[in-house]
Amino acid sequence: MNRTFIFYFLAFIFCVACTSEKATEQASEVASIELAYGNPPADGFNEAASDEQAIAIADSVMQAMGGRKAWDTTQYVSWNFFGARTLLWDKQSGDVRIEVPRDSAIYLINVNSDQGKVAMGGEEITNADSLTKYVERGKSIWINDSYWLFMPFKLKDSGVTLTYVGEDTIQGGESAEVLELRFAGVGVTPQNKYRVYVDPNDYMVTQWAFYPTAEMDTPRFMTPWAEYEKHGSLMLSGDRGERDITDIEVMETVPEGTFTNLEDFQLLKSS
Repeated sequence: MNRTFIFYFLAFIFCVACTSEKATEQASEVASIELAYGNPPADGFNEAASDEQAIAIADSVMQAMGGRKAWDTTQYVSWNFFGARTLLWDKQSGDVRIEVPRDSAIYLINVNSDQGKVAMGGEEITNADSLTKYVERGKSIWINDSYWLFMPFKLKDSGVTLTYVGEDTIQGGESAEVLELRFAGVGVTPQNKYRVYVDPNDYMVTQWAFYPTAEMDTPRFMTPWAEYEKHGSLMLSGDRGERDITDIEVMETVPEGTFTNLEDFQLLKSS
């Protein structure tokens, strides 16, 4: 055999081994960072009344969705909620822009301070009482619409009690581990209850069921969580069966005036 060929062949094998070793080291480093970062519960999460098994599954869900660090460091997310309205949320500041074409409404609010400004029909709301009412409405829209998209990241939120229900199957027949979320002192409808169905193989949420009150045994509705795609560092699902959350985008920057300009300059409208 040609000695030159042997030399280059061995060099190639050496390079492949080095590359593989480097990739393994990088993956191990990422895993170590994620492990160190963890998935600490939010202040007010009812850990005492929650199941250890449910908490462990919630942590696995967070990791499967991109990891807690990715969730915490994501800045801007925009989406269209069932074709009815568009939202852009600055996770770091709490600023939210909501455009509702049907009502010719634009909400510019901060969900942390409950302050903001609103325009209806092209006219800014200046009456203090009316503005307070519309800012509250805008925040309610954000609470609802963001939960439909980001619920898997919020299993250990403030006010949540998380329990393990058991094994079940989703509407398509696949097996799932079922978690139950109950609430206390948070949101606009703390009497609600959810059951969340998690694939035991990859820990992605595959279905949820909504109960208007915690005492109910039959859900008001049940929808899939399907068609996951990676947006930024996050795995997000927009398929809810008969309706879809569309135009999902994770961004690092947004145009100037996004959270201050009440003019309808169509930042978020789908094409």
